[in-house]
Amino acid sequence: MTGSEQQARVAAGEFRRMHRLGLQPLGDLVALIEQTTGYEVAVLDADYGEHGLTMRDPVRDATFIGVARSRTPMRQRSTLAHELGHLVFGDCDHGVEFAKRSPEEIRADAFARHLLVPVEGVTEFLGQRDGAGMTDLAAVVQRFLVSPAIAAIAMRDAGYVSGSTVKEWKPITTGHLATLYGWSDYYESLCDNSNRLRSPQSLVARAVNGYAAGVVSAQVIATLREVDVDVVLNELREAGIVPAIRQPVDMSADDLPDVEIDLSDLEDGDSLP
Repeated sequence: MTGSEQQARVAAGEFRRMHRLGLQPLGDLVALIEQTTGYEVAVLDADYGEHGLTMRDPVRDATFIGVARSRTPMRQRSTLAHELGHLVFGDCDHGVEFAKRSPEEIRADAFARHLLVPVEGVTEFLGQRDGAGMTDLAAVVQRFLVSPAIAAIAMRDAGYVSGSTVKEWKPITTGHLATLYGWSDYYESLCDNSNRLRSPQSLVARAVNGYAAGVVSAQVIATLREVDVDVVLNELREAGIVPAIRQPVDMSADDLPDVEIDLSDLEDGDSLP
């Protein structure tokens, strides 16, 4: 095991321990990252080939992770975990240039793999057995919501398959396994969900609070969520959230401050009578 691989495995295990995640599969990764770290996460439209980015604002001490919406949910989850890995290792703090296969990129890839499907979790799931087959590969992919390639590497590290088997399984796609083993409907729902735009949860929550205070419109919330305003209004109504009625301040002209206006700059001396 290389040094960066070991660093990634230790860091991923520490992240799980710190946030009491155990060895179980990680569900909604966007919500999990937001809840455990306070980072703001969004699913965005992006150009082809652009999968994820991380930005830090040192002035506001704010961190933002963005991933592209996609109909490849396993890759989107890996991208989220990859970007989290850069933050865990402080890559962004040191201005690392993320070349295609830089050591930082390789380490972030390894962190994502160990975070999403820990070797101990695979062992706990599959139990004691001699070897494993494609049925087991499909089960690990479905349980941990990772690509077949990542699942195969974890199964190799857990001692269930050989390196040659990992190479043999490399061309297999999640869609193929889902079709072959009867969970196409579930996979389709994952694809639909990963292909939706999604604003940071804290941002939407602040907008809802603003609506309740009577200072933000329902259209603002609808725009953030990329849904029709009628959908938002119905949801707010069913939740019992109504905007506060802001009473106008009763003021007389005498209450207004005196304002001195200097119009001298507007005067044209040549045109004066």
